[in-house]
Amino acid sequence: MKKVAVIMGSDSDWPVVKAACAQLDEFGVPYEAHILSAHRTPAAAAEFARNARKNGFGVIVCAAGMAAHLAGAFAGNSTLPVIGIPLKGGTMDGLDALLATVQMPSGIPVATVAINGAKNAAVLAAQILAVSDEALAAKLDAAREAMSRQIAQKEAKLQEELG
Repeated sequence: MKKVAVIMGSDSDWPVVKAACAQLDEFGVPYEAHILSAHRTPAAAAEFARNARKNGFGVIVCAAGMAAHLAGAFAGNSTLPVIGIPLKGGTMDGLDALLATVQMPSGIPVATVAINGAKNAAVLAAQILAVSDEALAAKLDAAREAMSRQIAQKEAKLQEELG
């Protein structure tokens, strides 16, 4: 199975990003987490992105706040799928990060999840890898079925309370 690269621009991003790693662990998807900055370590970030495919990665997940555009820097240096997690914070409370992540030039896409949407980034990464991995696809199906059962149980409990 290909690995997922989980990249954050700063260690201050870890409290949000660790939810992506926990979700990848739950699905049994191998990953590596790294701190690389598009602006403070641009050469190292570009080198990682350029070599990601040959180093066994299948998807890159990048988390950054404010208008820092880590996902765009990785997408510009790799043809692997890149998923951006815009992080809440700063003057615009994450809106600047969302816009910087989603507004990419034609031909250089970044799939973007919600502000602080680390868990969804991991699910999307797993879905991308599951295109060629039936065992992982089965785990995703099972997770969906479990969510459906949880909602049905909550609905039953609500209806019981309502009488």
